[in-house]
Amino acid sequence: MHDQGIEQDDIAEAELRTRRGVFRAVAFRDPVDGHEHMALVRGDVRGREDVLVRTHSECLTGDIFAATRCECGDQLGAALDAIVREGAGVLVYLRGHEGRGIGLVAKIRTCILQDDQGLDTVDSATAIGLPVDVRDYGPAARVLRHLEVRSVRLMSNNPAKVDALESYGVEVAERVPLLVPVSDDNVRYLTAKRDRLGHDLPQLDGPAPMLGGTPVGEASR
Repeated sequence: MHDQGIEQDDIAEAELRTRRGVFRAVAFRDPVDGHEHMALVRGDVRGREDVLVRTHSECLTGDIFAATRCECGDQLGAALDAIVREGAGVLVYLRGHEGRGIGLVAKIRTCILQDDQGLDTVDSATAIGLPVDVRDYGPAARVLRHLEVRSVRLMSNNPAKVDALESYGVEVAERVPLLVPVSDDNVRYLTAKRDRLGHDLPQLDGPAPMLGGTPVGEASR
């Protein structure tokens, strides 16, 4: 797929010191969606193959306020930890992806329907006339090309994300599970993602390797 690149005037890079150590912060304004996104880069990834990568969709409630309804905040932290352990990798933080792209106000409205009417994450979106998932991974592909990453090991439980990145020309060598523990708060959400959205979540059926304090689970394609 032909795809325009990021203009130099729309990108800035600087060292970012965090509690996990030093990353290179690559902020960029995407030429297609107009949002300002961020890639956190650890180590030297230019020209490398099989780089450990996470494309993480913005989730204010989970990432910032540690909401337990979803696993987003846990996945964000686990992905960064894995990249640090690896010594090199990229986390692309995609803004404009709130609520799988429907926005923050709409997402909170779906939470009301989930709590009051027992709808799942899919039906609560369609009940208010919105699509289930309108996220676009073009910005992630464009910044990975800017970083000269040749192929990726993608941290994700969603096979559709592999297809989405590959449609933009990103070579996905492996999909690496990014599993979080099941709790009373997130079990309905995770079950809907498995049964309705096709996510690979084996921990719902019993103990499974967790990406965080333990080694990365078996990669799959």
